[in-house]
Amino acid sequence: MQRVTPHVFTSTEIRGCNPSYVVTSAGVVVIDTPQLPTKAVAMRRQAEEHGPIRYVVNTEHHVDHIFGNYWFKGAGEVVHHRGVADNFMVPTPDLDPFAYALEAIPTDDPDAAGIVPDRDTYYEDPNAGDLVFTGDLEMKVGDTTFHLIHTPGHTPGQVAVYVPEQRVVFTGDTVFSECQTWLMTSDIDQWIGALDVISSLDVDTVVPGHGPVTTPAYLATQRSVLLAWTSAVADAVAQGWSREETVARVDFRDRFGPVDVGQGYMMDHIQTLNAASLWDKYTAKRAPVR
Repeated sequence: MQRVTPHVFTSTEIRGCNPSYVVTSAGVVVIDTPQLPTKAVAMRRQAEEHGPIRYVVNTEHHVDHIFGNYWFKGAGEVVHHRGVADNFMVPTPDLDPFAYALEAIPTDDPDAAGIVPDRDTYYEDPNAGDLVFTGDLEMKVGDTTFHLIHTPGHTPGQVAVYVPEQRVVFTGDTVFSECQTWLMTSDIDQWIGALDVISSLDVDTVVPGHGPVTTPAYLATQRSVLLAWTSAVADAVAQGWSREETVARVDFRDRFGPVDVGQGYMMDHIQTLNAASLWDKYTAKRAPVR
């Protein structure tokens, strides 16, 4: 774990999100859990060296932020937004999150083979939310305040965790620092609004969902990434390009950095997914007004 401030720790060099924890006078608050099981076990052990884990907060429902919850059972209450609870490890036509998590075991975490449960056992209790909220939530843990701010955009249940005493904000995937941004089924207008909210916070340090720890100045860079994608695809639609032509021609692999740790093979998929999802949104036929 990288020490960000005297009381804030994160990990930016493993496959998955940047799992983190904050040490307070009354215990530890975990923010997102490692996707890789042995890393989750190790992080829990390290966090508990500082005191009991009081809460486990998930910033979004994507599997790389929540799969590790399974290995934090009994370690404090799990806290997340209703949008996370409603989508927690739910298979969709596009993705089976349990199968996706298991794909990484042979290549990135082979030692985890003996501690990963079968599907039925996992889904009996994946350690989803004990405390589920809508809107925003403020928690006081010992001498430390945690503002859980609803910042939808990347996902509907996205939250940023602002810790004013440490002058740090954990953004989840509202920020991809120096690596490719996954737009997936995101709402870009909401996402830009979320960046505005985070920009208004009085912090020195931004812990992103992926990539290295950064500063508030990077929020403008993230905004520019979103605007570049939307502008390029909007121009493609305006020029009458088909979905296939847009996917083939709109590509930012050489401009916005590498794919985050362990997923270099997904570069083509990200470019295709981003361009195609935006094209679909910009060309969607509106129902006639009656």
